[in-house]
Amino acid sequence: MEAVRRERSDAGRNRAKILAAAAGIVAAQGVQGLSMAEVAAAAGVGVGTLYRRFGDRSGLAYALIDERERAFQSAFIEGPPPLGPGAEPGARIRAFLHALTDRTVAQLDLLLMAETSGTFARFGGAYDAYHAHLAMLLGRLRPELDAACVADALLAPLAAPLLAYRMRECGVGVERIKSALDGLLDGLLA
Repeated sequence: MEAVRRERSDAGRNRAKILAAAAGIVAAQGVQGLSMAEVAAAAGVGVGTLYRRFGDRSGLAYALIDERERAFQSAFIEGPPPLGPGAEPGARIRAFLHALTDRTVAQLDLLLMAETSGTFARFGGAYDAYHAHLAMLLGRLRPELDAACVADALLAPLAAPLLAYRMRECGVGVERIKSALDGLLDGLLA
Protein backbone atom coordinates (compact mmCIF):
# COMPACT_ATOMS: atom_id res chain seq x y z
CA MET A 1 0.00 0.00 0.00
CA GLU A 2 2.85 2.41 0.82
CA ALA A 3 4.44 1.77 -2.59
CA VAL A 4 1.18 2.76 -4.27
CA ARG A 5 0.97 6.01 -2.28
CA ARG A 6 4.58 6.83 -3.06
CA GLU A 7 4.02 6.11 -6.75
CA ARG A 8 0.98 8.38 -6.81
CA SER A 9 2.84 11.20 -5.09
CA ASP A 10 5.74 10.70 -7.53
CA ALA A 11 3.29 10.88 -10.41
CA GLY A 12 1.82 14.05 -8.93
CA ARG A 13 5.26 15.60 -8.58
CA ASN A 14 6.10 14.63 -12.17
CA ARG A 15 2.84 16.16 -13.39
CA ALA A 16 3.61 19.40 -11.54
CA LYS A 17 7.18 19.48 -12.94
CA ILE A 18 5.92 18.81 -16.46
CA LEU A 19 3.24 21.52 -16.29
CA ALA A 20 5.68 24.04 -14.80
CA ALA A 21 8.19 23.28 -17.55
CA ALA A 22 5.51 23.53 -20.26
CA ALA A 23 4.18 26.81 -18.86
CA GLY A 24 7.71 28.21 -18.77
CA ILE A 25 8.28 27.24 -22.40
CA VAL A 26 4.96 28.76 -23.49
CA ALA A 27 5.76 31.97 -21.59
CA ALA A 28 9.21 32.23 -23.16
CA GLN A 29 8.60 30.93 -26.69
CA GLY A 30 4.85 30.85 -27.21
CA VAL A 31 2.84 27.76 -28.05
CA GLN A 32 4.92 27.23 -31.19
CA GLY A 33 7.90 26.36 -28.98
CA LEU A 34 6.00 23.69 -27.09
CA SER A 35 7.56 20.39 -28.16
CA MET A 36 7.14 17.21 -26.20
CA ALA A 37 10.91 16.55 -26.25
CA GLU A 38 11.74 20.03 -24.95
CA VAL A 39 9.13 19.82 -22.20
CA ALA A 40 10.38 16.38 -21.14
CA ALA A 41 13.97 17.63 -21.03
CA ALA A 42 13.03 20.75 -19.06
CA ALA A 43 11.00 18.68 -16.59
CA GLY A 44 13.64 15.99 -16.23
CA VAL A 45 11.36 13.15 -17.32
CA GLY A 46 11.37 10.81 -20.29
CA VAL A 47 9.45 11.67 -23.43
CA GLY A 48 7.52 8.42 -23.02
CA THR A 49 6.29 9.61 -19.62
CA LEU A 50 4.99 12.75 -21.24
CA TYR A 51 3.17 10.87 -24.00
CA ARG A 52 1.68 8.35 -21.55
CA ARG A 53 0.49 11.13 -19.26
CA PHE A 54 -0.82 13.66 -21.83
CA GLY A 55 -1.09 11.81 -25.14
CA ASP A 56 0.18 14.60 -27.37
CA ARG A 57 0.73 18.37 -27.52
CA SER A 58 -3.01 19.08 -27.46
CA GLY A 59 -3.40 16.96 -24.32
CA LEU A 60 -0.58 18.94 -22.76
CA ALA A 61 -2.29 22.17 -23.86
CA TYR A 62 -5.53 21.07 -22.18
CA ALA A 63 -3.62 20.34 -18.97
CA LEU A 64 -2.14 23.86 -19.06
CA ILE A 65 -5.61 25.28 -19.65
CA ASP A 66 -7.17 23.26 -16.84
CA GLU A 67 -6.34 25.43 -13.81
CA ARG A 68 -7.78 28.60 -15.30
CA GLU A 69 -10.75 26.62 -16.58
CA ARG A 70 -11.54 25.27 -13.12
CA ALA A 71 -11.46 28.79 -11.65
CA PHE A 72 -13.75 30.07 -14.42
CA GLN A 73 -16.27 27.27 -13.93
CA SER A 74 -16.24 27.82 -10.18
CA ALA A 75 -17.00 31.50 -10.76
CA PHE A 76 -20.11 30.92 -12.87
CA ILE A 77 -21.37 27.98 -10.80
CA GLU A 78 -20.89 29.35 -7.29
CA GLY A 79 -19.27 32.77 -7.50
CA PRO A 80 -20.85 36.14 -6.79
CA PRO A 81 -23.47 37.65 -9.11
CA PRO A 82 -23.88 38.60 -11.84
CA LEU A 83 -21.62 35.79 -13.13
CA GLY A 84 -22.62 33.45 -10.31
CA PRO A 85 -26.05 32.70 -8.86
CA GLY A 86 -28.25 35.50 -7.56
CA ALA A 87 -28.68 37.67 -10.65
CA GLU A 88 -31.49 37.40 -13.18
CA PRO A 89 -30.81 35.13 -16.20
CA GLY A 90 -30.17 37.92 -18.74
CA ALA A 91 -27.55 39.57 -16.54
CA ARG A 92 -25.92 36.21 -15.84
CA ILE A 93 -25.76 35.34 -19.54
CA ARG A 94 -24.18 38.71 -20.35
CA ALA A 95 -21.62 38.36 -17.54
CA PHE A 96 -20.89 34.80 -18.63
CA LEU A 97 -20.31 35.72 -22.28
CA HIS A 98 -18.04 38.63 -21.31
CA ALA A 99 -16.05 36.49 -18.86
CA LEU A 100 -15.76 33.64 -21.38
CA THR A 101 -14.49 36.10 -24.00
CA ASP A 102 -11.78 37.31 -21.59
CA ARG A 103 -10.95 33.76 -20.52
CA THR A 104 -10.61 32.60 -24.14
CA VAL A 105 -8.45 35.57 -25.16
CA ALA A 106 -6.14 35.02 -22.17
CA GLN A 107 -5.20 31.52 -23.36
CA LEU A 108 -6.04 31.85 -27.04
CA ASP A 109 -2.96 30.12 -28.44
CA LEU A 110 -3.31 27.14 -26.09
CA LEU A 111 -7.01 26.88 -26.91
CA LEU A 112 -6.24 27.07 -30.63
CA MET A 113 -3.89 24.12 -30.29
CA ALA A 114 -6.31 22.15 -28.15
CA GLU A 115 -9.48 22.90 -30.14
CA THR A 116 -7.96 22.06 -33.51
CA SER A 117 -6.39 18.71 -32.58
CA GLY A 118 -9.36 16.77 -33.97
CA THR A 119 -12.71 17.24 -35.66
CA PHE A 120 -14.70 17.48 -32.44
CA ALA A 121 -11.87 18.48 -30.08
CA ARG A 122 -13.67 21.64 -29.00
CA PHE A 123 -16.71 19.76 -27.76
CA GLY A 124 -17.13 17.84 -24.53
CA GLY A 125 -15.62 18.82 -21.20
CA ALA A 126 -15.66 22.59 -20.78
CA TYR A 127 -17.89 23.18 -23.80
CA ASP A 128 -20.53 20.88 -22.34
CA ALA A 129 -20.40 22.80 -19.05
CA TYR A 130 -20.76 26.15 -20.87
CA HIS A 131 -23.55 24.81 -23.04
CA ALA A 132 -25.51 23.35 -20.13
CA HIS A 133 -25.12 26.57 -18.15
CA LEU A 134 -26.31 28.78 -21.01
CA ALA A 135 -29.16 26.42 -21.96
CA MET A 136 -30.38 26.45 -18.34
CA LEU A 137 -30.30 30.26 -18.18
CA LEU A 138 -31.91 30.61 -21.61
CA GLY A 139 -34.66 28.20 -20.57
CA ARG A 140 -35.42 30.41 -17.58
CA LEU A 141 -35.26 33.55 -19.68
CA ARG A 142 -37.30 32.38 -22.68
CA PRO A 143 -38.89 28.94 -22.13
CA GLU A 144 -40.29 28.86 -25.68
CA LEU A 145 -36.80 28.93 -27.26
CA ASP A 146 -34.80 25.92 -28.37
CA ALA A 147 -32.31 26.66 -25.61
CA ALA A 148 -29.77 24.06 -26.78
CA CYS A 149 -29.48 25.54 -30.28
CA VAL A 150 -29.45 29.13 -29.02
CA ALA A 151 -26.69 28.23 -26.53
CA ASP A 152 -24.62 26.88 -29.44
CA ALA A 153 -25.26 30.10 -31.37
CA LEU A 154 -24.03 32.22 -28.46
CA LEU A 155 -20.93 30.05 -27.97
CA ALA A 156 -19.98 29.82 -31.65
CA PRO A 157 -18.31 33.26 -31.91
CA LEU A 158 -16.02 32.29 -29.03
CA ALA A 159 -14.48 29.26 -30.74
CA ALA A 160 -10.73 29.82 -30.54
CA PRO A 161 -10.09 29.56 -34.32
CA LEU A 162 -12.82 32.08 -35.16
CA LEU A 163 -11.85 34.42 -32.34
CA ALA A 164 -8.18 34.31 -33.37
CA TYR A 165 -9.09 34.98 -36.99
CA ARG A 166 -11.34 37.94 -36.14
CA MET A 167 -8.82 39.47 -33.74
CA ARG A 168 -5.58 38.79 -35.62
CA GLU A 169 -6.58 38.86 -39.27
CA CYS A 170 -9.50 41.28 -39.18
CA GLY A 171 -8.37 43.56 -36.37
CA VAL A 172 -11.53 43.13 -34.31
CA GLY A 173 -10.98 44.07 -30.68
CA VAL A 174 -12.28 42.34 -27.57
CA GLU A 175 -14.74 45.13 -26.76
CA ARG A 176 -16.27 44.90 -30.24
CA ILE A 177 -16.72 41.15 -29.81
CA LYS A 178 -18.41 41.68 -26.44
CA SER A 179 -20.61 44.38 -27.97
CA ALA A 180 -21.70 42.00 -30.74
CA LEU A 181 -22.54 39.33 -28.16
CA ASP A 182 -24.50 41.95 -26.23
CA GLY A 183 -26.44 42.72 -29.41
CA LEU A 184 -27.37 39.07 -29.82
CA LEU A 185 -28.43 38.87 -26.20
CA ASP A 186 -30.41 42.13 -26.42
CA GLY A 187 -32.39 40.55 -29.27
CA LEU A 188 -33.23 37.62 -27.01
CA LEU A 189 -34.23 39.90 -24.16
CA ALA A 190 -36.52 42.09 -26.32
